[in-house]
Amino acid sequence: MHYGGARGPFCWCRRRNPHRTERPSPVQDPSAETWLTRPQPPRTEHLGLLLFMIGDGVESGYLSPYLIDRGIPESRVALLFTVYGIAAGIAAWLSGVLSDLWGPRRVMGAGLAVWALFQLLFLTAALPLTSYPLMLLGYGLRGLGYPLFAYGFLVWIAGVAPRARLGTAMGWFWFAFTGGLPTLGSLVASGLIPRIGAYATLWAALALVAAGGLTALLLVRDEHGARRPRTAGERPLATLVGSVTVLWRNPRVGVGALVRVVNTASQFGFFVILPVHFTKTVGFTLTQWLHLLSAMFATNIFANLLFGVVGDRIGWRRTIAWFGGAGCTLSTLLLYYVPTTAGPNFPLALLVAAFYGATLAGYVPISALMPSLEPRHKGQALAALNLGAGASTFVGPAVVAAFVGPLGVEGVVWIFAGMYAVSCALTLFLKLPHGSEPAPAGHDAAAPHTTPASA
Repeated sequence: MHYGGARGPFCWCRRRNPHRTERPSPVQDPSAETWLTRPQPPRTEHLGLLLFMIGDGVESGYLSPYLIDRGIPESRVALLFTVYGIAAGIAAWLSGVLSDLWGPRRVMGAGLAVWALFQLLFLTAALPLTSYPLMLLGYGLRGLGYPLFAYGFLVWIAGVAPRARLGTAMGWFWFAFTGGLPTLGSLVASGLIPRIGAYATLWAALALVAAGGLTALLLVRDEHGARRPRTAGERPLATLVGSVTVLWRNPRVGVGALVRVVNTASQFGFFVILPVHFTKTVGFTLTQWLHLLSAMFATNIFANLLFGVVGDRIGWRRTIAWFGGAGCTLSTLLLYYVPTTAGPNFPLALLVAAFYGATLAGYVPISALMPSLEPRHKGQALAALNLGAGASTFVGPAVVAAFVGPLGVEGVVWIFAGMYAVSCALTLFLKLPHGSEPAPAGHDAAAPHTTPASA
């Protein structure tokens, strides 16, 4: 623990020998030590992210059935989620470039402002008037908000954390991210809806987002957040264009981005169809479904940390392919067929929900794999990764919107399972240069811990 450095009131250092030559240490330079270089778990800075994502995740387990109960057809609800996802995908892609132009702190501030503004439009006009065009405008464009805030914070971490601790820093980021969306968010919703109602709970979500955003922006005083992390000699426009052209300049980066899309596509698609399926068809109450959703992603956040360690020991590609791709192929089918066959058996449903959440975390090493695929342009590879993460937020609902009518919920589940099987095969082509990936246990390897991708 840091106690103010050599100049602080509690100096625990030894008296220097004036005749002794010491090696310079970055920690001895006060400007070199930041909130991410100290060997301790994140505190205030990640609490802000956690509160923001809790507010963003409050609606994830119940907004779909809530809108359907207000007379919005299921296909239109799926389209609404698709528009939201498209906006989120664009913002996720732009977050790195805008951080390059403005600095991560300003990008996070813009994300908070966008989220709050369009949530107010959604709550004060779209819902009271039951106006679908206003819903598309308010809720759809609100999708720009959370990626700017969260991924701007991710860029901040990437620019501050030393390589030796980058994986740990990223791990805590994803721990806070998935801890809020949808884990604790769904739990908050399950507690508030019976007491204040579904509509008032959406206002509570706005309060949580505001509290989290202001906590991160006002209480974290690291100077790196205001800096522009652009690589020397690289113009912002070149970074913007390169974040797209890298997808075919280096086909492995393109394949990696596609694998990242598949990773959480089913998650965002299931937000549309599973609340209705579990409550209307299987027979669970809304509160039980929200508890299942919370358990599903509570498992996920801890599995994120677990599969980071596993990836370092057995290899990143192996972890993604077998625990992620093959695991999700199986868990997606079990998540549908076990409750559908057994009925509202909560303990059994809890087991398959937790298994699904754990296998989503099998894609954890993709965040370490992608920058390593393009070591000379890691920023562009990270932008491609964010593009894949954002694209998953509309690909999942788009699959639902296109196929739930002709194929039903069962057919949509099989489509997602097939996507995971394809991603398992694609991962085998993401081979890195020798020495770039951690060797299996028993071999010498020097690689940072990996970062979670399930968010």
